[in-house]
Amino acid sequence: MSETPTPDPLQMQDPLEAPAPGTDATDAFVDFVDSAELRARLAELQAKNAEIGEQYLRSQAEMQNTRRRADEEISKARKYAVESFADSLLPVADSLEASLAVKDASPQVIREGAEATLRQLKAALERNKVLEIDPPAGTRFDPHRHQAISVAPAEQEANTVVTVLQKGYSIADRVLRPALVTVTAPT
Repeated sequence: MSETPTPDPLQMQDPLEAPAPGTDATDAFVDFVDSAELRARLAELQAKNAEIGEQYLRSQAEMQNTRRRADEEISKARKYAVESFADSLLPVADSLEASLAVKDASPQVIREGAEATLRQLKAALERNKVLEIDPPAGTRFDPHRHQAISVAPAEQEANTVVTVLQKGYSIADRVLRPALVTVTAPT
């Protein structure tokens, strides 16, 4: 068996270093660089690079346009958020104005008009998800929905509502104003 000599790594040529002029490797490299195939491949890669660059710029522009449209929609939503609520309150305002236009109304007619207007107002509030917080007597005190104004002795369980001094209101699940209540004293 014959042994093949192992090349000495210190004497090996760096692959990134250009071959010495006049060697077979130099001639092959020059032939490769001058080949039409390489020029075609380079042109293909440059075209692909330009296409990818254009796609990138278009996607950036589209992203900026989407962001701008979203910002405009948010701005409009904030600006006109109360539009439907205001629209549902217009009949209430009309009723109040009509009642003030009547000069010779009896107390009974004024009361009936006020009750009808209150019904309109409550309906408008309910359509817009504004709900009353009006706990009946004996309801367990809830500090998230009720505000205790005073404590009173009563014949019911401790920490329960005795009376409602002022109704509270919530919109969706958020309390706008807690109900003002009197509660029984804790034992």
